[in-house]
Amino acid sequence: MSPAGHGPGTIAPDVARRLLDAGRVDEAFDIVNRARAAEDGKAFRVFRYDLDEVYEECLEKLDRFDELKAHLWDTFEQILSERSLRKYLQLLPDFDDIEAEEKALGLAETHPHLGAAIGFLVGWPSHERAARVVTARADELDGNAYHMLSTAADALQARYPLAATLMRRAMIQDSLDGGKAKRYRYAARHLAECQSSEPVIDDHGGFPTHDQFVAALRQKHGRKHGFWQLVEG
Repeated sequence: MSPAGHGPGTIAPDVARRLLDAGRVDEAFDIVNRARAAEDGKAFRVFRYDLDEVYEECLEKLDRFDELKAHLWDTFEQILSERSLRKYLQLLPDFDDIEAEEKALGLAETHPHLGAAIGFLVGWPSHERAARVVTARADELDGNAYHMLSTAADALQARYPLAATLMRRAMIQDSLDGGKAKRYRYAARHLAECQSSEPVIDDHGGFPTHDQFVAALRQKHGRKHGFWQLVEG
């Protein structure tokens, strides 16, 4: 079977890399194209970073920069790849890159996967946009995305305490709603962080105050004694 036909475990990137190193660019490009075609034919497009990197290098060596830019932008749009966007911007003339970056950040704000949007905007960084996304789409927050939300909340805490609080509240609610006792310790810590943030939140923007949030938690989860013992301890 050809290297392009091995599915997720394809050896195409390694084979293409060896061909590139040997100066056989056309052959490497052919192998990578067949592998990408195999992925595109699936119901769910699997993004292979190793495959994409070799594909991009082939395009560069073949001076097919319009195709390279189209590929990088398409990848960014689909998965909010920071690597793809930075490489795309580097290929643009001065000043064009500024306009393109603004367009990209705008697209990130409306990306259907909120977690990906927050993660990208925090990492770029564009913290103002990240905070705006969190407050505008707070009802979409996935409290189970613990690592991403914790990292984002810590990053936004100093300048955007309301956004940080909303993400921590989402994690608290996910832990209690799901009865995830192993996470109660973290949820209690997040609640303490929310309390510490309360005095520096000038405008709650229609969201509950800390006292209102805690009162609602007690009404709904008052019998989760393990959690409240941690809070009060």
